[in-house]
Formats: sequence, C-alpha cells, structure tokens
Amino acid sequence: MTNARRETSDDNSDVRVTFPLDLPPIDEPAMSESASSTTPTSKPWYQRIGPGLITACVVIGPGSILTSSTVGANTEYSMLWIVAISVIFMMFYMTMGARLGVLAEKAPGDLIRERGGNGLCMLVGFCVFFISAAFQSGNNIGVGAAFEAFIDNKMVVAGLIVAFNVVAISFLFLFKNLYQTLERLMMVFVGLMLVSFAVNLLTLKPDVGAMAQGFVPSMGKIDLAVLGLVGTTFVITAAYYQAYLVRQKGWKEPELQSGLIDARIGSGIMFLITLMLLSTAAAGIYTGEKITLPSPVAVAVALEPTFGSSGKIIFCFGLFSAAYSSFLVNSMIGGFILSDSLGFGSKPTDLWPRLLTTAALLTGMFIALATIILDFDRTPTIIAAQAVTVLGAPLIAIVLLWLTSSEAVMGKAKNGPVLKTFGLVGLVLLLAMAYRTAFVSIPQKWNAWMNPSPVVAPAEEEPAVADPAATSGEEAEGENDE
Repeated sequence: MTNARRETSDDNSDVRVTFPLDLPPIDEPAMSESASSTTPTSKPWYQRIGPGLITACVVIGPGSILTSSTVGANTEYSMLWIVAISVIFMMFYMTMGARLGVLAEKAPGDLIRERGGNGLCMLVGFCVFFISAAFQSGNNIGVGAAFEAFIDNKMVVAGLIVAFNVVAISFLFLFKNLYQTLERLMMVFVGLMLVSFAVNLLTLKPDVGAMAQGFVPSMGKIDLAVLGLVGTTFVITAAYYQAYLVRQKGWKEPELQSGLIDARIGSGIMFLITLMLLSTAAAGIYTGEKITLPSPVAVAVALEPTFGSSGKIIFCFGLFSAAYSSFLVNSMIGGFILSDSLGFGSKPTDLWPRLLTTAALLTGMFIALATIILDFDRTPTIIAAQAVTVLGAPLIAIVLLWLTSSEAVMGKAKNGPVLKTFGLVGLVLLLAMAYRTAFVSIPQKWNAWMNPSPVVAPAEEEPAVADPAATSGEEAEGENDE
C-alpha cells in the first residue's frame, strides 16, 4: 500500500489518514485532507474485517464444492488457473461494491431509482430475489445431504431441514444487532471450512509441483464443468451485496481502507477454499478416467477409501458449514436487495428486508422438501433460475459498474482505468456465460425434461457433472452458487 500520514486531534476523537498523490492499487482514491481515508488502528483486527468474510461464505456453497471437486477429479490440477482468474474478477467487483457502500450517500436501490427509474430498480430487485430463492433450494438440499451421509431416513433429514430453517428465521427476528451476530457466525463457519478442508488436503499430501503447474493457463480440458467453476466463484450478486454489508457494518469514508482490504481478504478466502477443494479431489479421486459426482456427499464417499470414515466425517462437517453459511446469507441477499428496490428499506432494523428474506428461505425449503420426500423433479425450477440468471447477472454487473463509474454518485472517487478495465472484461465474461446458459444449458435441460428417454450422447461429449443441480451447482452455471 502507499505511505500515509496519520493525523490525530487533541481529544483523539478524529483519526485521519491522508495519501500522497500516487494512486494505490486498483484505483483506490487519493483523498484530500478534508475527505481523507482512515483506518482506526486502535480497533481490534476483527472489527476491521467482516463483510468480505460474509461474502466468502455465500460463494462457497454446495454448488462450488461439487463443481470444484468434479473439476479436480477429472482434470487434476490443470484448471487452477481458472480459479485464480475467477477470484480476481470477483475481487474487483467486490471492491466496487465496498467503495459504493462506503462512499455513496444513499443505498444502492435509492441511487438506481433516482438515476435509472423505478422500472430498472425493481427489475434488479426481482432478478436478485428469484435467483436467491431458486438457489436456496439447492442450499437446503446441501444441508440435507450432509446428514443423508449418516442418516438413512428421508423424514428425519426433512425434519432437520425444517429445524434449520426455523433457526434461520428466528435469527432474523430475535437478534437486535443482526449484522454483528451474522458477522461473528460467519467467522465461525469460515474457520470450520478452512480447518475441515485443509485437514483432508494435507492428509492426502498433494503434488505441490503439479499444483504450481496448474496455474499455467491451458485450454485442452475446458468443458462445461470447468465453465461452471467460473460461475460458482465469480458471484456477481454477492459482489453487489457487498455494498449493503459495509453499510450495515456502519463503515463510512474514514473506514474506506478497511473496506477495500476486507474485500481482498474475502476474495483470498474464496481462493484458498476452492484451491483446497479442487486439489483434494485431484489428489484423492483423479485416475485419468472420466468421473461423475452427482452430489457433494459423493465426493466424501469417493475420498473415503483413501483416508477412511474419519475423512468422510470431516468433509461432511465442512460441507454443512458451507451449505448453512450460504443458506443464511443467500436468502438475505434476495430479501434485502428486493426490499431496497421496492423502497421498503435496506437496514437490518427494517421489517420488510427480514420478511422478504423469510420468503426466500421458505421458498427454498418447500422445494427442497418436495425433492427429498416426493422425488420432485427440480428441472423446471432450475430452468427458471437459469433463465432469470441470463438477464440478472449481466444486468447487476452493468448497474454496479455504472454506479461506481459515475462522478455524480462517487465524486472524485469514481472508478479509475484499472477498475473500469477489469469491470468491462468481467462483464464480457458474464455475458459469455449468459449466452452459453441461454443457448446450451437451458435447451439441453428442457429437451431432457420433455423427453424422459433421450438419446445418450457419447461419453466424451457429456458434461463432467451429470446432475449438479442436486446441490444448486447447475443453477450456478449461469451466474453463481448459492
């Protein structure tokens, strides 16, 4: 980072950090003394991070676990460079979200409404809500899958899913400081995921040299599952929600540097966990032959011969942490952004964000229960989610890039050349994924649904994951996980 000068008033009530004229990385704004950036160093470290950790939790869900493991099981370490690129784009968009939340005077919904009209604002809100609600069914199934590995009773598993939804809804209404409680809970879940997946990886003793070689770009083994890896890592709705999280934390201009660093830490955690998941599958499952993993639990089962039942338990513990952390935050993304778009408020103390979050939770729960108990075919909901994603993902990226590039919104702290460049390239990537979803993925699912006995394609043309929708991963191919 750049050198800074610290100024403190006599009563220690105002601490400011001013930056010289040279710009810090990724277009962090150079502030004047009258509008300087500061990070109060007297605060504990855990008070200077938080939103980025929450975003990491929503990104690392059942879909990302399944997709990362499938890619590792079929391509070994060769696609690690895809992970790195996806995380880089996610980091830049998270940075935009953090800057918007810290520096803009109003909530994102108010800004869109003032500059783009009610129609655009409501379109953004409903797109995000329906994406979140659809993904929520996958998160519910992911929670259930962690228990199904040890409980052979559908009704018991269904009861546990209902119980965890009750806990989540209670969480929304019982805690006065909703954000602070959520932040602390997500810190716990992040810790559990890091420990669980790290233990499994270290037990397998991966080839470090091959891992390093995996960061060298290679195009030979790219398929649908690999492209799905981008979709479960570069989660634009979560990046957009970063603006809400920093506002909920109470960060203002003096905490801008904390917000930017926090976004990078969150991105780093996403990268580390995805790296561990892919490398674990590469070290423990890869044989050179095509492997189909229908669910995250199948990953644990496939690894069990290598390091026994204890490894399965540890992996499922990490799976539960990933599923339930995504479970909570994903529903809040849909509820809070829709409420803001409708003009009903975006603060944790407001009623409507909590009510709409509850609606997202219940929608996902009922679809999951129907799937588990009645063997409900989720194909129509998956198609609907992907159809919304085709429109929603590029739209949200455009809106976020537009707001943070506007001098009327951001002043002199608007996006500079670096952020604009990476933002535009990331937008092109999202548009390409939306195109593939609209013209490849959705037609394939529609034809398979309408024709129960389709002609099976040759093995080399089949996607690596037969049914990633079992945990929301297939829905995520179009945009994200969770």
